[in-house]
Amino acid sequence: MEYNKDFSIQDILSQFKKGTNTEVYGNGHINDTYLCETSPKFILQRINTNVFKNPDAVMENIYNVTNHIRDKIKEAGGDPDRETMVIVPTRKGDIYYRHENGECFRMYTYVENTISYDVAERPEILMYAGHAFGKFQRMLSDFPAEKLHETIADFHNTPVRVAQLREAMEKNLSGRLASVWNEVEFALDYSKYAPEITAAMEKGDVPLRVTHNDTKLNNVLFDIKTDEDVCVIDLDTVMPGSVLYDFGDALRFGASSCEEDETDTEKIYFDLEKFEAFSKGFLGELGQCLTEKEIELLPLSALIMTYECGIRFLADHINGDTYFKIHRENHNLDRARNQFALARDIEKKLPEMAEIVKKYL
Repeated sequence: MEYNKDFSIQDILSQFKKGTNTEVYGNGHINDTYLCETSPKFILQRINTNVFKNPDAVMENIYNVTNHIRDKIKEAGGDPDRETMVIVPTRKGDIYYRHENGECFRMYTYVENTISYDVAERPEILMYAGHAFGKFQRMLSDFPAEKLHETIADFHNTPVRVAQLREAMEKNLSGRLASVWNEVEFALDYSKYAPEITAAMEKGDVPLRVTHNDTKLNNVLFDIKTDEDVCVIDLDTVMPGSVLYDFGDALRFGASSCEEDETDTEKIYFDLEKFEAFSKGFLGELGQCLTEKEIELLPLSALIMTYECGIRFLADHINGDTYFKIHRENHNLDRARNQFALARDIEKKLPEMAEIVKKYL
């Protein structure tokens, strides 16, 4: 397997002294991931430096956060080699390897006897996912968020994402704008929700916390026998943020009736049973730590994060598909339409969601 003509996979593996054979692993949108078939197994990743332009900052965040979590797990009598990501250092003791041509690679230990899910077919899966992300937040509640690097500026700043969509419309680099005007009109109409979280943070009603910022269901590893949560993974976007980002984004993904690129929008709805299951797990771990404003905005955060993701997909489609990996023509447009359909349904269900949140506080 070759990454480019300058070096081979064996060149990279030799820098870590681990493994000889690899296979493509997972289905992430951003980084390239490979499973090293050794005993024990390891995960090798090529960091996408087009997205993460400062890999030093990314890896420093991951190193500091995972070490903090390890200490918490040890205090609780758990297994830190299983319950958090473990960085495998290079032969020189570095936390990642940078090739002379600029390509960056890192390695983690592989967590055996675990499974990840792209879709929660049972509400219990969402409950354990909620527990995982709530526990993640709780263990980092005393970590000073301001000491983390902002690895992607304004990652979940929804008003900024609206401005980026407007910029994409202005430039219309792909020439596709006229063909997506219905989606653009929806995006501009729902932009009324965009400032809700950021305005509350500016007022101090919503505190700055260490947040994962990419709380998709498949970023939790579950025990292969019991389905209980084991480990939160994919920490590239760990940085200062709001707990509402993590809660809302998890439900955008986990409580949808379909995968995020389903093209039949008639099939797409927000599953309140799954919302309740996730809320039960999440609030059971973190509920007593939340402010009054955070609690108030929990239901709306699912709508905002769904809307935000939709306009990011739409902007990327208009820009010519330069950020998210696509696997077919109009893939990002399909994703945007999917998220907008989900946002419409969430909006209808906000009162019921607020009652569910109250139930588990």
